[in-house]
Amino acid sequence: MTPASDLDQPVLDHLDLLTDDRGLFEHARYEVPRREHGYCVDDAARGLVVMCHEPEPGPTARRLARCYLAFVLDALDATGSCHNRMAVDGQWRDEAAVGDWWGRALWGLGVAATSAPTPGMRARALGGFRIAAQRRSPYLRSMAFAALGAAEVLRKRPDEIAARGLLTDMLAVVAGAGDGSPRWPWPEERLSYANASIAEALIVAGAALPDGPALSRGLSLLEFLLHIQTRDGHLSVIPVGGRGRDDVGPGYDQQPIEVSALADACGSAFRITRQSSWLAGVDLAWDWFGGDNDSVTPMFDPGTGGGYDGLERHGRNLNQGAESTLAMLATAQQARQISDPE
Repeated sequence: MTPASDLDQPVLDHLDLLTDDRGLFEHARYEVPRREHGYCVDDAARGLVVMCHEPEPGPTARRLARCYLAFVLDALDATGSCHNRMAVDGQWRDEAAVGDWWGRALWGLGVAATSAPTPGMRARALGGFRIAAQRRSPYLRSMAFAALGAAEVLRKRPDEIAARGLLTDMLAVVAGAGDGSPRWPWPEERLSYANASIAEALIVAGAALPDGPALSRGLSLLEFLLHIQTRDGHLSVIPVGGRGRDDVGPGYDQQPIEVSALADACGSAFRITRQSSWLAGVDLAWDWFGGDNDSVTPMFDPGTGGGYDGLERHGRNLNQGAESTLAMLATAQQARQISDPE
């Protein structure tokens, strides 16, 4: 497995291959972009987060960040709703709405507003954030993703009313979800995808507002996720079909996005609490990509930086789409940070 100390610079070759002048192709057949499936805001926003979180972005990271920012901004309408899917000819294929992609757009714009490489990009991102933050979504994950961006903005701009309002309203959505059972504390009947993003949203909102009960609940939910997704000393994450109260693992097809969400949430938990126990979650996530998983299979190509689309019972899905590649790159960022946590 590749240690964090060897990850001084990200390998962006495959991500660059998936990106053209317009945006980031969603799917790949093995390593070849599937242009016919077009682009989506979900991935462009993820890409914007990852590129803007690079502490010393090189020319490729800067170029990709500019591309992804332009794509996300183009997806917004004047009311703050957001398109998601664009065809290869540059035409949006859906109506603007407030699904997951809206939340991820706010996440990406919030990160870019504070961490994009240039002042101009930061200003454009903040303007887009304020437009999208006019809206609210009834969906828990959409609000959680949006809250991750709002917390980034509030950390640097504590008087930003739009960000504070989003965090407050996200907490209200979470408060109304789930039955609070000690056996199943999760706010949904089933775990599905990117679950730890909900825990992370509570953690960062609790720290930013501040709201002690929200922070405590987020940390407890993250502990719950790590407990039920660790098996024989390695991560054994929720499969693509999700997991209910009485399901047992391991399950397949395991998704890299779940691993990445755990790494991000554990990284945030450590930075906020300074409790070193959270660093173990980041290690588990990076080790999963390196092959310490249920199928003992590496989940990325270290030569190109391409991430494989899913862990299967006897190996891996060899396709290298945008979501899995960005999940690996985001987890690598967390692993690099904890190798020198100060």
